[in-house]
Amino acid sequence: MEEPKDTEEDVRHGSSTAPPAFRAAVDALRAARLRPQVEVEPTRPPQRLAPYAYALEATVVDGDQDLADGRLVLLHDPAGHDAWRGAFRLVTLVRAELEAEMAVDPLLPEVCWSWLTGALQARGLAYGEPSGTVTRASSHYFGGLSERPAVSQIEIRASWTPREGLGGVPDTAGHLASWCDLLAQVAGLPPAGPGDASVVTLPQRRDPQTH
Repeated sequence: MEEPKDTEEDVRHGSSTAPPAFRAAVDALRAARLRPQVEVEPTRPPQRLAPYAYALEATVVDGDQDLADGRLVLLHDPAGHDAWRGAFRLVTLVRAELEAEMAVDPLLPEVCWSWLTGALQARGLAYGEPSGTVTRASSHYFGGLSERPAVSQIEIRASWTPREGLGGVPDTAGHLASWCDLLAQVAGLPPAGPGDASVVTLPQRRDPQTH
């Protein structure tokens, strides 16, 4: 008799059929120690991008101000993916408001992209196939909203393939830490020192999610 298969709901909430490499990668994300100014929590992952996915959302907080926010998604296809050139892929969206003088800098998109690659390189992380966009937008208010000051925002959308290590598992904790470095830099926070003990651990949640 054929064994019963997990329902879609079982898989979404963390079935034991999730590959060990994916479960280990998610466990590392949950155990990562991060800057306290970056508040991170799990969120529902996107569907149909990969057989397995896990997502986090984050906000950079300074007092009662939200300085930047973003989303990081870990994708996994055990069979590998030609475009990724690997079995894992990280996808991110980062947003922050800009100071007026920074918003008009013609080199801003290149600088923001260098913050992403620099954050990965600063932690010695191996990765490949990076791609993405940097978008700068301004909003001006008129009529009944004319009293509001104009605002500018930067948005970074990117993806890259984290190179796999022992057991076919990438250093997802390191990649998450570098992503938080990017968020902090976009938000205008000073870099954390190598011996900075002001770190927190992500709250433990249920098993890895997939779609």
